[in-house]
Amino acid sequence: MWPQIVNAAVGIWLMAAPAVLGYGDPAQTSDRIAGPLAAAFAIIAASEITRPVRWVNLPIGLWLLIAPWVLGFPTAATVNSIIAGVILIFCARLGGGVTGQFGGGWAALWKSQ
Repeated sequence: MWPQIVNAAVGIWLMAAPAVLGYGDPAQTSDRIAGPLAAAFAIIAASEITRPVRWVNLPIGLWLLIAPWVLGFPTAATVNSIIAGVILIFCARLGGGVTGQFGGGWAALWKSQ
């Protein structure tokens, strides 16, 4: 579960980074879109049953890696985006799978016990 906590913290940081580091558009817009998405998907993936949702942070992290060159970020925003992207990708690959049996879908309603 710690990778999801780290990714949620990275998402929250991305929302605050433009104000803290003092950079504007287009880096600000990119971070303020990627940040809430990364945090939301990390929080959703914290539960074991929804753990596969963590993979959504992989393309968000990839975007953060390429965005500085696609959009032309200033230096502080570039460094921030690369570090955040690497952390998101690393933590999305961790986190384990689902180990328990949950529910069973519609078939579970008709099983004889």
